[in-house]
Amino acid sequence: MYSTFIPIASVIAFLGYFVIWPVIVYFHDAKGFRKYPSINAIAGFTDLGFMYEATKGFRSKRLSELHQKYPVIRIGPNSLSFRGVQAIKDIYGHGTGCTKDIFYSTLAGTHFHLADVVDKAEHARKRKVLSAAYALKNLEGWEHKVADKTEKFIKVCDAACTAPLKPGSNPDPADVTFDYRKYTNFFTLEAIADIGLSEQLGFMEKGTDACTAERMDGTLYTVPGARAALHEGSIAQTCTIWAYPWYKWNIYITKLFSRRYRDMWELSDNWSDLVYHRATKRLARYEAGEKLDDFFQALMEDKNGQPHNLDWGEIVAEISIMMNAGSDTTAIALVNVMYQLIKNPKVLKKLRDEVDAVLDEDEIIAPYEKVKHLPYLRAVLDESLRLAPPSSFGLPRRTPVEGCSVGTEYIPGDTTVSISAYVAHRDDTVFEDPEAFTPERWLGEKARELQAGFVAFSAGARGCIGRNISYLEQTVLLASVVHRYEMALPSKSWVPEVREGTNLLMKEMPVKVWRRTRA
Repeated sequence: MYSTFIPIASVIAFLGYFVIWPVIVYFHDAKGFRKYPSINAIAGFTDLGFMYEATKGFRSKRLSELHQKYPVIRIGPNSLSFRGVQAIKDIYGHGTGCTKDIFYSTLAGTHFHLADVVDKAEHARKRKVLSAAYALKNLEGWEHKVADKTEKFIKVCDAACTAPLKPGSNPDPADVTFDYRKYTNFFTLEAIADIGLSEQLGFMEKGTDACTAERMDGTLYTVPGARAALHEGSIAQTCTIWAYPWYKWNIYITKLFSRRYRDMWELSDNWSDLVYHRATKRLARYEAGEKLDDFFQALMEDKNGQPHNLDWGEIVAEISIMMNAGSDTTAIALVNVMYQLIKNPKVLKKLRDEVDAVLDEDEIIAPYEKVKHLPYLRAVLDESLRLAPPSSFGLPRRTPVEGCSVGTEYIPGDTTVSISAYVAHRDDTVFEDPEAFTPERWLGEKARELQAGFVAFSAGARGCIGRNISYLEQTVLLASVVHRYEMALPSKSWVPEVREGTNLLMKEMPVKVWRRTRA
C-alpha cells in the first residue's frame, strides 16, 4: 500500500507546487500584475518563462521588441521590465528606494564584492575603500600599463598584416586571419591584471589565454582558456538564475542531464580557481614586502599605509569582479566599436582625421594626454556603447516594502524591477533613429539630454566604479589602431554571432588587417 501511496503523493505534491499553486497565485493577482503583457505565455505563472528566453540566447532583443509597444513587460510572476527615462531614475537613480535584488545574493559567494553587495551601508563602506584605487589620478598614473598592452596588441596586429585590399572587393579568406574579438579580450585581461595585480599574463605574446589556476586546497592546474571560463560560466548562470529559490537545484539538474551544462559549470569553477591563483600570487608578493602601484595595494592599505584589514574572502571577491567586469565589458566595447567603424566608413574617416590631427604620422601608441579630450572619438565610443551596450541585461532591483512609483506606475513592495540597457538605448523618445550609428548625436545641442537615457555604466550610486579605466583603455587602443591600420570584415554582408549572458558577447570577429598608406 505504501509503495503505491508514496509515488502518488509525490506526483500530487509536484503538481501542487509547480502547477496548481502558480495558477492560483496568477489568477488571485494580489499585486495586480496581470494587466501587464508577459514576455511569453508562461512568464506570468513561472520564472521558467524568462529562463526559457535566456536559453534562446538574446533575451534583451526580445524585450526591446515588446517595449516598442508596451512600457512595462512582465518577465516573471514577481518581475517587471520597464522602459523610459523616468523609470531609470526611479529604479537606479540617486535617492531611489529600490535595493539590489535577490539575484545578487543568490549568485554571491562566501563574501560580497562591490557589484553584488545588497546592504547600502556595506556598499558605502566598500566604495569608500575602493574609490581611491579607481580615482582618475591613479588611472592616469597607470597609463603606462595600458600603453604597454597597446604596444603588444600592435605587434600582433603588425604580424597579421597583409597586402592592401583592392577597392570594392571582398578579402581573400586566406587574409582574414586576425580575430579582433579574441585579441581585444587578451588586451583587456592583460591590462586589468597589470593594473590590478601587477601581473604579466602574456596572452598576446603567446597567442593563447591558457593560464595557471589554483584550487582552495593549493592544487595547481592549467585552465586552457580564460575567456571560455569567464563567458561560459556567465551564460550558465544567466540561463538558470532567474528562479532564485531553485538556483542550486537548477545547477544540479543541468549537470545531471546536460553534458553542455556540465562543461559550462566546470568552466565556471575554472574561472574561480584562476582568480584565486592570481590573488594568492599577489598576496605572496605583498607579504614579501613589495610595494606595488596597483589595485591590490589599495585594497590592502590606504594612501597613508594604514591597513584596511579586509577579510581574505572579501579581497578575493573584489579581485574576481575586477578581473571579470574590468576585462570583459571593455573588450566587448572595443570589438563593437571597430565593427561599427568598418561598417560606417564615413564615420571612420571623420574619426581618423581627428586622431591624425593630434598624432604624429610615425606615432605608434596614442598618448592619453593627446587623445583623451577628442570630442568625436568620445562620441564614437559612446554611440557604440549605446547601440551595443556590453552589459545588456536589466540589472535587477527590489522595490521597498512600502512600494514605490516606477515611471507612471505604482509598484507594490518586494517586486523585482529592471531596465535592460539594450532596451533603454532604443527608446526613440530619447534617441532619434535609435538603430542608426550616429556619433554626431552626442555632439549636438541635445547631447546633454541624452545622458539621462544612457545607462551603459548603469546609473546612480551603484553606477560602474570602473568606467574611467574602461574609457582610458578604449581611448588609447582605438586611437592607436585607427591611426595605423585599415581593416575589413570577411564580406560586406558579414554580421557577428552574438549571445547574451550578463554581457552581450560577440563570438568572434575575424578581419583582414593592413597598414595604412597616406599621401
